[in-house]
Amino acid sequence: MDDQTRIELEAAAFRRLVNHLRERTDVQNIDMMNLAGFCRNCLSNWYRDAAEEKGIDMDKESSREIVYGMPYSEWKAKHQTEASDAQKTAFDVNKPAH
Repeated sequence: MDDQTRIELEAAAFRRLVNHLRERTDVQNIDMMNLAGFCRNCLSNWYRDAAEEKGIDMDKESSREIVYGMPYSEWKAKHQTEASDAQKTAFDVNKPAH
């Protein structure tokens, strides 16, 4: 496979992941962190890091809007619930170092 095709496939997979996460508003970031070690915020940070590696200045809110499909504050107000004590405890045990 040539590099351009690989990049196009990776981009398509990324778009599909982002669309899936936008649709699954029932899945909380803390659940993703506890199970997979990353969440929507991590993904948006990685996107911003990649932009900055290419010399593109991007702030946290802009990268989050790309992942969430709306301003982060709006997503939180619409979809984020208070984490349970069990979720918080699991996060303290499992939180990644990234």
